[in-house]
Amino acid sequence: MIKFWRFFQYLFIPGIILAIAGLVAGLITQVWSPLYVGLLVAGIIILVIWLGFIFVTAQGFWKRRSTQISTNAIVATLSLIAILGMVNFLAIRYSNRIDFTENQLLTLSPQSQEIVKNLREPLKVWVFNKDSSQIDRELLENYRRYSSNFAFEFVDPDLKPGLAEQFKVKSLGDVFIEYKDKKQLVQKLINYQQKEPLSEIKLTNAIEKIQRDRIQTIYFLQGHGEYSLTTSEDGNGLSLAVSTLEEKGYKVKPLNLIERSIIPENASAIVIAGAKRKFFEPEVKALKDYSDRGGSIFLAIDPNTNLGLESLLKEWGIQLDQRAIIDASGTGERIGYGPATPIITNYGKHPITRDFNNEYSLFPFARPIGTVKVEGVTAVALLITNDRMWAESDLKSEQIKFDATQDIPGPFDLGIALTRKLPESTSKTSNSSSTKSPSQKTQNTTESIPSPSPVDREGNNIKPKKTESRMVVIGNSAFATDSLFQDPRILNGDIFLNSVQWLAGDDEQSLSIRPKEPKNRRINLTPFQSGTIELMSLVIMPLLGLILAGVTWWRRR
Repeated sequence: MIKFWRFFQYLFIPGIILAIAGLVAGLITQVWSPLYVGLLVAGIIILVIWLGFIFVTAQGFWKRRSTQISTNAIVATLSLIAILGMVNFLAIRYSNRIDFTENQLLTLSPQSQEIVKNLREPLKVWVFNKDSSQIDRELLENYRRYSSNFAFEFVDPDLKPGLAEQFKVKSLGDVFIEYKDKKQLVQKLINYQQKEPLSEIKLTNAIEKIQRDRIQTIYFLQGHGEYSLTTSEDGNGLSLAVSTLEEKGYKVKPLNLIERSIIPENASAIVIAGAKRKFFEPEVKALKDYSDRGGSIFLAIDPNTNLGLESLLKEWGIQLDQRAIIDASGTGERIGYGPATPIITNYGKHPITRDFNNEYSLFPFARPIGTVKVEGVTAVALLITNDRMWAESDLKSEQIKFDATQDIPGPFDLGIALTRKLPESTSKTSNSSSTKSPSQKTQNTTESIPSPSPVDREGNNIKPKKTESRMVVIGNSAFATDSLFQDPRILNGDIFLNSVQWLAGDDEQSLSIRPKEPKNRRINLTPFQSGTIELMSLVIMPLLGLILAGVTWWRRR
């Protein structure tokens, strides 16, 4: 009987293991299969047999001190296991994450979140690769958290050759998205034997592009000293802005109004960035006619620049101040810029700047923008300076300081978005006499967005009669150039892209802060440095731990 008792006194161990295995498996998978239920039932039966045997055969067993200590230990262990199981269950069911990375790399950007939330139809990402990258899977899981219409699948092309043929997969690592009856290549994860992770920027742009039901064309005016649309050695081109617009599904074209006297009917928006010479009268008339029939214009103009657009801007109630903004707060100097580069952290209530909060944007050598009240025109401030800035009239002085007789104190507007209601007749809106100086802030109201235009067989926009036209004016042109456009620390690129997209009449929900590329945090080590680190981690530190443990054991003897 004693030998028999020694065998049964340990029967609770397999009983607990079986019961916990069945319970945890069922709770985590939410599928109570016969296997999981069988494990749980078998564990409970073994525990009942063990308890019954103890009560029948072990006289005085529960009165022993060792039994009480063991029972307390078992109860504490079971309680800890139950608590941990419940915590993990709740963590899986209600997942909340806090991202402490510098550029919020583990969190989708506001723009990605909005685009996925507003998916109207199911969209699926296909990753054709034999190996499933954990980084790529986590990124796609982040997308799926924001919409039930988003799905993804990793596919081995060798196991599903028919599916690979359907998508015309050319190599391992091809990533496609499928939306309705459209399929689009997003990225190649393997290029020239090098692997790269799935890019949130490319995926978000592809999702935005594949949903477009029409081709929108953005024209960049040329011929007056504007910035080049291709890469420039000094970083003063607009190549990054152009390529990003194209990735989002826009068609970008240069336009010279001397070569053609009218603006094409398929123009979704006209961009005038960095012009330095005056426009000819026929060019101004073409811009006015385009605006009068519901067109949208983006104007980025520097101080001390006269383009001869006064008649066009007067219809919109825009006053251009020739003075340059000076930032006396010292913020620019702390990050490597002078006082002639105002740092903006205050943004107006508009779809273009909706999610900007108090983040930074900078505008080297900028001018204030004033407005005149015009019937039918609604102006909304986008970029607002602080009260430590002023508009300087004398930049040639050796010591620049505020002169109350000639300079304008802040705050004032550096950028403005405007909408103008179109009259039913061809007559132009008359101006009223009330004015607003550049030192006053613009009213924060917006107008509704016109419905999207259909396209013809060639993909050009068919322009129906619109009810309003739009314009964005910013008192600086260098902010969108390549040297500042892609800087992840500032919002310059987001301001330009959101402005153009708003002018083109895109959905307001897609206007937000774009994803940021991760910074390269790799450390380049010499062979000696890497060898030293390897020696320290594999030999010296473990050996030191063993020596200290031995000394501690010897002293306690």
